[in-house]
Amino acid sequence: MDLKLAIELIPATCWYKNIRKLADKERWDIIRNLCYGKAHHRCAICGFQEKGKMHCHEIWEYDDVRKIQKLKGFKCLCEDCHMIKHIGLANIKSSQGELDMKKLISHFLKVNQVDKSVFEKHYDECAKQWKQRSKYYWKMDLGQWSKIVPETKNL
Repeated sequence: MDLKLAIELIPATCWYKNIRKLADKERWDIIRNLCYGKAHHRCAICGFQEKGKMHCHEIWEYDDVRKIQKLKGFKCLCEDCHMIKHIGLANIKSSQGELDMKKLISHFLKVNQVDKSVFEKHYDECAKQWKQRSKYYWKMDLGQWSKIVPETKNL
């Protein structure tokens, strides 16, 4: 099924390895502010708009044969859509009382115009893929953005 809002679980071996962590704050601010500006501070998925409340989501592509995680670009997302993308983190925040998981799942259902069984099936498929991908070390390819990361940090 082609979903407007889909889960994107990052393999455990890649957690906290992203351009936001690797670039200095000034360069990350440039990237994220360009992302927000291009989207007119509107969520690229659900259309929510509130300046100062948006997230810059890194879009990754996975080569499951060569084990390469490649940065393809950035997308302006609202907090709810971003938490669906990173539902593993959302589960942690929910268990700590920082996030309402029922509200988040309702957002997924509304955006995709589906019932809960579709969410559950999608979640299970993504969890299975995450478990498989997490068995391996992934080489990170920052693509055109590699030049903004100090050489010692470029993975």
